[in-house]
Amino acid sequence: MQRFSRVVALAAVLGLAAASGAAVAKQFKYAIGQPPGSYNVDMGQRYAERVKKYTEGRHTVRVFPMTLLNMAETSAGVRDGIADIGFLLTPYFPAEYPHTNLISEASMMLRLMGEEARGKEASAFVGAITEFIFFNCPECHQEFARQNQVYTGHIGGSTYGLICTKPVKSLDDLKGKRVRSGAANWSRWATTVGATPITMSANEMREALSQGVVDCALLSTPEIHNFGLEDVVKDINMDVPGGLYTTAGFNMNVNAWRSLSAQDRRAFLRASAEGGAYTPWIYQEKEAEAIEAAKKRGVRMHTADPELLKKTQAFIEQDMETIAKYFAEKHGVKRGREMIATFRPILEKWVKLVQPVKSVDELGDLYWKEIYSKVDVEKLGQ
Repeated sequence: MQRFSRVVALAAVLGLAAASGAAVAKQFKYAIGQPPGSYNVDMGQRYAERVKKYTEGRHTVRVFPMTLLNMAETSAGVRDGIADIGFLLTPYFPAEYPHTNLISEASMMLRLMGEEARGKEASAFVGAITEFIFFNCPECHQEFARQNQVYTGHIGGSTYGLICTKPVKSLDDLKGKRVRSGAANWSRWATTVGATPITMSANEMREALSQGVVDCALLSTPEIHNFGLEDVVKDINMDVPGGLYTTAGFNMNVNAWRSLSAQDRRAFLRASAEGGAYTPWIYQEKEAEAIEAAKKRGVRMHTADPELLKKTQAFIEQDMETIAKYFAEKHGVKRGREMIATFRPILEKWVKLVQPVKSVDELGDLYWKEIYSKVDVEKLGQ
């Protein structure tokens, strides 16, 4: 009789949960194609902590650094449900995410905004691209949906420069150099300055640099730590080319997203805002630290000569038009010029918004207030 009573009570609880639309508690698998100890894996752990906090323990996230999916596997892996959430580098998949990549490639626009943007590039651009995709790019959501994914926010690192095994100060130095590039805008820059762009997964960079397959990698300085490049990098020049790399940091499998109640969807977005603020913030903080550590190891620091700087600035100014034209011709993006024109004032706004921010928590609060809290979770991903 006592056993029967427990069964009846359990059935009543389950019936109440079903009637209230409560989602079944679940552990979500989050694939990050970077090694343990990297800043983005640390970010993933912060995100996981906040999912648990804001769902009041109803859901948890387990982070899989490199083990579940590598960077090249993440798009298909999230699509097919191997991972519930993925750290998605959209530039790796140009045909699948052209509208998202168009805006990502406009990051060198920051160099046209003067000294106010210096040192705040990551925080500003991440805010701007996230706002733009959520509210100004229906095509971006459509291309994610075609891959069975739901967009829940961007992250990004700090400014890109030349991380090399040989000195690079001038156009003559760059002539014929093999430069690993992670996106088409940097490949175009490399070609413009006489180098040869090489495309490869970030996971292959260390071996490529150590064996002389490439002479340089276009990276931010904290990536030296993230990818274990300390013993292969000999020369650094951070004056060129500029721009930064952004990632759809928390793309969710459609079924995983739809399994969540509206309340828990908002909780996951809050986690994206606060947890995701860690990457731009820590990258900005670690830039100078990474350079000082490199100097202590004997790495040579270089500055770009005037001719190289002038060539780079001219490239950036004309590349906004090139981006629109390229994506129209290559990927059928019809309103590239309109997208860039819409994005620029959003980026200018975010350069100003991040100026008073003094901590990672303040940045997360700003992202939540200005962007994520305004997302309609009932419509997103439907």
